[in-house]
Amino acid sequence: MAGFFRKLMPRRFRRDGIAIPAIRLHGTIMSGGGQFRPVLNLATVAPLLEKAFSVKEAPAVAISVNSPGGSPVQSRLIYQRIRDLADERKKRVLIFVEDVAASGGYLIALAGDEIIADPSSIVGSIGVVSGGFGFPELLKKVGVERRVYTAGENKVVLDPFQPEKERDVEFLKSLQLDIHDTFIQLVKARRGSMLADHPDIFSGLFWTGRRGQELGLVDALGDMRGEVKRRYGEKTRLELIQPSRSLFGRRQPGAAVGGSIAAPLAASAAAGLLEAIEERALWARFGL
Repeated sequence: MAGFFRKLMPRRFRRDGIAIPAIRLHGTIMSGGGQFRPVLNLATVAPLLEKAFSVKEAPAVAISVNSPGGSPVQSRLIYQRIRDLADERKKRVLIFVEDVAASGGYLIALAGDEIIADPSSIVGSIGVVSGGFGFPELLKKVGVERRVYTAGENKVVLDPFQPEKERDVEFLKSLQLDIHDTFIQLVKARRGSMLADHPDIFSGLFWTGRRGQELGLVDALGDMRGEVKRRYGEKTRLELIQPSRSLFGRRQPGAAVGGSIAAPLAASAAAGLLEAIEERALWARFGL
């Protein structure tokens, strides 16, 4: 609406310079989440992307990425939505890495026509990891007998309340290799000949932004404000695209859940604690 009224104003009263829409994609990548535990997934970021790419006068969209990774599916869905909108609206995508764009965070960064990082940013970690907890002795100690009935011999693969089985681990590794190959092919398709011939690029290792530039994982070093002014002129300004506000002024999450909050909170308390620990471990891996 603001853009409409600006067009009606005489040119001498309009603000000079180009306005570049900017989005912050910060957090771990996983399905679910909510107002009290924001995460990145297609449901939460799609409205922001749609708003940013709908700014007709803008030649580009600037996206700040700060994520240690998470769900490979949600990472790829976000990546694909960015590329689809960029192609449909004919916009250039500039990705700016802040603290970290690793694993799924780097996969999202691949959606950029260019990736710009801080020299001290962390980039890479092109690999796949699965983590969890095992409690095979816990039930015995608390005097609880667990009963599981299945139709299909593999319905309890990697059950955390049973001793780990070698064949289950081998099956999981086969899935990881398949997902890893998909990741590798996407990196090669997007970065192409820019990638250095280095044996560790796809090993899961990660590097600083400066070293990442040498390896071809990023295109340049810099920051969002400085870079857009350098490209589009000193009068260029950034317009941060944020979630819509509710009637009471709170930021609306990408996906809402109705009903009483008490029962869901009680039911998910234990699972939420483990998810929080795992989420914290993702950040801690990169010293954050």
